[in-house]
Amino acid sequence: MEGQTASTLTVGVPRETAPGERRVAMTPDTVKRLTATGVSVRVESGAGLASGHNDDAYVAAGATIVPDAQQIYESQVVIKVQKPDADEAARLRPGSTLIALLQPMTNLDLMRDFAARNITSFSMDAIPRTTRAQSMDVLSSQATVAGYKAVLMAADTLPRFFPMLTTAAGSIVPAKVLVVGAGVAGLQAIATARRLGAVVEAYDTRPVVKEQVESLGAKFVDIPVDTSDAQTAGGYAKEVSAETLRKQQEVLADHAAKSDVVITTAAVPGRPAPRLISKETVERMRPGSVIVDLAAETGGNVELTKAGETVEHNGVVILGQLNLPSAMPVHASQMYAKNIQNLLDLLVKGGTLDPDYEDEIVKGTVITRGGEIVHEMTKQRLAEAGAAPSPAQNLVSAPQGEQDQASSQESAETRVEGSGQGIDSSNGSDAASALPAGAVAGDGSPDCPADYPIKGNATSAIFHEPESNSYGRTVPEICFNSVEAAEAAGFRASRA
Repeated sequence: MEGQTASTLTVGVPRETAPGERRVAMTPDTVKRLTATGVSVRVESGAGLASGHNDDAYVAAGATIVPDAQQIYESQVVIKVQKPDADEAARLRPGSTLIALLQPMTNLDLMRDFAARNITSFSMDAIPRTTRAQSMDVLSSQATVAGYKAVLMAADTLPRFFPMLTTAAGSIVPAKVLVVGAGVAGLQAIATARRLGAVVEAYDTRPVVKEQVESLGAKFVDIPVDTSDAQTAGGYAKEVSAETLRKQQEVLADHAAKSDVVITTAAVPGRPAPRLISKETVERMRPGSVIVDLAAETGGNVELTKAGETVEHNGVVILGQLNLPSAMPVHASQMYAKNIQNLLDLLVKGGTLDPDYEDEIVKGTVITRGGEIVHEMTKQRLAEAGAAPSPAQNLVSAPQGEQDQASSQESAETRVEGSGQGIDSSNGSDAASALPAGAVAGDGSPDCPADYPIKGNATSAIFHEPESNSYGRTVPEICFNSVEAAEAAGFRASRA
């Protein structure tokens, strides 16, 4: 509970229950630092075993080991790796705080439930990608593990050597590797493949990464398309136009056909993964070739990918394994826990939970607070789905200590039962209230309605006027009817 001083702040770390999840949210080292500030830490027995930490190590760090999850979920702050399942979410106390990888834009029902029960939630995958927030950037730390592991999997599956060899039996030519997407996972994949001796080339929609790709010894694949607006101000890749995607597919098909290994990492937060490798492209590849699709969880970059499965088509093996960081739980947990520790440094002061919601990192990471959904991109996704951003709007007008949680929960339950999806699509006025005045949601195309010509990007809070150089390159998330409406909503004009 925020600002609490009457008693010791309690933090709970449960054992992860998601299938195949072997990471733990806090290691003994991070627990020791937290308990030194006067915080009481509870760890569920066995929570760290899969990542190399037994209960005794947590006790030595100052934690209390509890035998079951129920006591963990009675804590004021619960810290997890994966989002809670339905049973775990139901155990959270109203008014408590949750920190985890929540994927809020694809788990709208869960976010509505948190708001209805006045649970403050922070999503580690919403950490802004700024220089100051780098030490908390879970997506980057876990992508490092995924990129490394993807290459090892490919090398293990490929029926040939990665490096060039000169032997008495003749020379062996090196394997050719194509990496699609040069974010953190892609760059780590490039570096690892190069260390194994492969010849590597890579492509990314963001031309700014070309220098990074080449600095690792790989060749950058140039595709003549306009991708100058393919990255948000927060550093995330954005969806590109259909024409750009078509050209990318054509060029990548030629490069994939000549490669022994293809590793795809392209992802757009909150959206299905872009489809870059078609069935026809796979059929052009040599038998024995390997594809590792790191975007399998969000639909895959490869048409033939099946999430969580290994597929063989025309002699080409396509690996769609999920949650690769969990395959290396020791270091993945170490990095995740360090990210958590650095975020807690912002949230916990003097042993008290006291976030500064004006801080750009805190503001960008908090999803639900005070009985409503406050994360802008999640609110926009709810609007697109035809739902109000908060299932408990009566909570917004009352001080936190005076909120009637029983009535808010009843309201939320009524909405869920009426829709079957946790989204009340029958109330058009609620959907409209999710957007700023004078605005409509973008439809995923590069165009805005004629009456709403101003293009806005909610992630960067920047708007683009029709006469600006950036206008034609922008796929709007929000469309405004005037510059005044955009400015009133807190957006600023593009400088391009």
